[in-house]
Amino acid sequence: MKKAIHLYCAVLAASLALIAAGAHAQAPSDPQIAAIVVTANQVDIDAGQLAKSMGHSKEVKDFGQQMVTDHTGVNKSASDLVGKLKVTPEDNATSKSLKEGGDKNLAHLKGLKGADFDKAYLANEVTYHQTVLDAMDKTLIPNAKNEELKALLVKVRPAFVAHLEHAKHLQATLGKKG
Repeated sequence: MKKAIHLYCAVLAASLALIAAGAHAQAPSDPQIAAIVVTANQVDIDAGQLAKSMGHSKEVKDFGQQMVTDHTGVNKSASDLVGKLKVTPEDNATSKSLKEGGDKNLAHLKGLKGADFDKAYLANEVTYHQTVLDAMDKTLIPNAKNEELKALLVKVRPAFVAHLEHAKHLQATLGKKG
């Protein structure tokens, strides 16, 4: 089981690496960045909803609820901004890869129960938030042309850092219990 969790996280990390690497030949446009942001948040909202219902420990269920609440708020801010700017998010290879990776993660998690679910969910959350932070720092923030879009990304970044640290803490704490 442990091997399967680590293998799955490695596959997910590779899929998410598209964000961090960006398209070096061509930087993402603001509409593409908007699609990446909305998709990345939705993927974590979906996983958080699953953790709320399938999590074994209260801590994982609570963390799942926090992911739903926080990422829904970020998506509302992003949607409000793109509406104000009259920008339509543009699907791209990265946003599509995120969606596919999120769907695969959900399918994987749905096959797990108890402490195995919690461990896999938290391992994914650590990998996911680290990769999204790398993408924000290396690709999304530097390539956002619109100052309001860039400001939104900079504003929400600390929440992603807090989520990463919280997931790492839960991973370490629950690892000691099990």
